Amino acid sequence: MKRIFYTIILLFAVFSVSSCDIDSDENFHFVTLRITDVELPESFIHNQVYNIQVTYERLNGCTYFEGFDVQKPYLTTREIVAIGTELDDAQCTHAVEEAVATFNFQVLYDETYTFRFFNGLDENNEPIYLEYEVEVQN
Repeated sequence: MKRIFYTIILLFAVFSVSSCDIDSDENFHFVTLRITDVELPESFIHNQVYNIQVTYERLNGCTYFEGFDVQKPYLTTREIVAIGTELDDAQCTHAVEEAVATFNFQVLYDETYTFRFFNGLDENNEPIYLEYEVEVQN
């Protein structure tokens, strides 16, 4: 048993000390995408899973949707940001397009949920959110 324990400690130490090169030749960077519309039900049923449809803006022809960053600042509050990648040094169309993506949401608590979807920045560079409250039925 001691041998396994010391082997695990040794492996942990080796991986902790080894370095990795973070300078890569990637030709993209991550961007936040402005959410313009959300389809939520009028109410949730406790312990059910819902498919939430989100409309967001692609900044140009070189921006691709990657997923959602969902933060939980409070028990039943969710802050959702759409994340994209934008290609660097590419010939892109400059037309802003709307696209739709979805995510699954499971209702774990029997309290009203507050959703805050990132909608851009104001003139003071502060985030603007689309806010929705959805009650939970038992």
